[in-house]
This record gives sequence, structure tokens and C-alpha cells, in this order.
Amino acid sequence: MVPDNTTPDTLLGAITYFADVETAIMFVASLRWPNGAECPRCGAGPDACYRLSTRALWKCRACKKQFSVKVGSIFEDSPIGLDKWLPALWMLVNCKNGVSSYEIARDLGITQKSAWFMLHRLRLAVQHKTFEKICGHVEIDETYIGGKARNMHKSKRERVIKGTGGKGKVAVMGLLERHGKDGHSTVRLSVVENNRKSTLQAKIRANVRGRANIYTDELLSYYGLNDSYTHNVINHAEAYVDGQIHTNGCENFWSLLKRAIKGTYVSVEPFHLFRYLDEQTFRFNNRKMTDSERFALAASSIVGKRLTFKGLIGSELPQSCEN
Repeated sequence: MVPDNTTPDTLLGAITYFADVETAIMFVASLRWPNGAECPRCGAGPDACYRLSTRALWKCRACKKQFSVKVGSIFEDSPIGLDKWLPALWMLVNCKNGVSSYEIARDLGITQKSAWFMLHRLRLAVQHKTFEKICGHVEIDETYIGGKARNMHKSKRERVIKGTGGKGKVAVMGLLERHGKDGHSTVRLSVVENNRKSTLQAKIRANVRGRANIYTDELLSYYGLNDSYTHNVINHAEAYVDGQIHTNGCENFWSLLKRAIKGTYVSVEPFHLFRYLDEQTFRFNNRKMTDSERFALAASSIVGKRLTFKGLIGSELPQSCEN
């Protein structure tokens, strides 16, 4: 059965639609090979590839190799069927506060470990890298992700907390472009080593086009940008808004991010933090889309990305991870 050109509109529709394994396979096949199957091993075109009648596999006449629709995608080498992968992707990109691995495990009938691995592979699919710089009006702010000292056991608090402020936490920098190309604000996030001038300004110059209007708080690390930008500063000790000068867009995004981390994921290791940032960035930047459109966009990004379990836990470098 070949799926039609529409995608389900609701989670219930997605679960029902992809419950048939053949439908799920052909849905992914139509995304990967709109003009017919192509061999992921030798690159042979549709004329050289054909579907086996007895198995959910294709075979290449050129290299004589068999391959499934999962090869060369985030699904590769996964024993879990696409009838579970695709509803999991739907929930990840459409649940505003994210979805935990425990919930995925309960809903799909898999182990929590498998669900955790599955979600990280899906986060890789929605990871978006670009060399294009943002411009116009750009808000810049930073926040810190980590547990509160008062909630830690004494032994952990003594080990982790070495000072005040952001000590023991991970710094995250955000750049929010107001009213971008689609008429709504978009954000870029980056885990940074510290909030020093050299670190933050290097990120700004790498991501923001010259002569843009930038808005920051009174942090001294931002001083010295007037040579390339129109730099506007809001002093939060005096006011939070002064006409166009504010960082409330970034503050709004931080509240959404921390609601997901604290409310859904509870504890995030610094090593994996960038993956959760990618997930929240994708949902925020595509928030004007319908659930169906957002799912279709994420599903179109599954090819050419691979994350093994060893790469995920750090025993080898993830093949597609640049962080």
C-alpha cells in the first residue's frame, strides 16, 4: 500500500495511520525516494532497484545488495518497527514541553532504555545547521542550566557547587531574530564554555550579520560590539523594556526551555544538553506550522544522519554530531 500525499492531522490519526507496518514503510520510502528506490550502497537509480515480494526489502541489480528503507537514516540497525518510530517522532515534535523516555516506553510498549535512545536519534533528525547569518533586530541573552543547590544532597552540592551564580551549571547562549523571514521570531542556541567577552562576542560575530540592531542586557561581556553593530543595552536594574530595547523574547524562550527541562526531563546531563536544545529550537522556530506540517518537516530530515548507542554515550564520536 502506498500512502497518499497527506500526513495525519492528529496523534490519534498518526497512531492509526502508521499502525500498519507496510503503510509506515511506504511512507518513509516515498519521502526518501519520490521517484523510486535508489541503492544507498552504490547509488544506482530506480531502474536498477526492485522490491522483493516476500520481504520488506529492496535489491539492487548493480551491486546485488539488499537494503531496507531504514538504511542510511536515523532508523538504521533499529529492530523497532516504523509503526513505533513515526508516532514517537510525532509526539517529540508536537508536544510543547517535550516527551520523556518513560512516557514513550509506556505508550509504545518498549523499554525505557530503547525509548531514551530512540528520542536522541529523533533529536538528531531535527538538528538544523546553517552558515547563513541572521540580521535585522536580534536579541542576545544567556542562561544557565543545572540543578538548584538547595535541592542537592550535601555530598553532591559540595562536589558540584564551587561558587555562586552560574558555578556548577552549563551556560547557554541564545540569539533571537525578531520577525524573521516568515514574519515570526526564530532562535539559535549554543552551549558555551563561559560568559566571557571573547567567548560570547565570537558567537555573535559568527552568527549575526554586520550592522544589525542587537539588544542585550548590561553584562560587560557584550561591550565593544559597536564597531560592527548598533548595540542597544537595557539595564534590568532600572527597567525591563524601553521601547524596542528589551530581551523579553529571549526571556520568553528561556521559560519554555526550562519548563520542558524541569517539568518533563527533570535531569539533563551536560554532555547531552545540546540535543535537548536542538529539540526545543525546532519546536519554537516552527511553531506557526500545523502539527501535520511540523511532523512532515521533521520526517523529511531523517536521511543522512546516524547516531549509534556508543556514540550517544560517548565511547565513540557520533557520526553526525558536530558539538
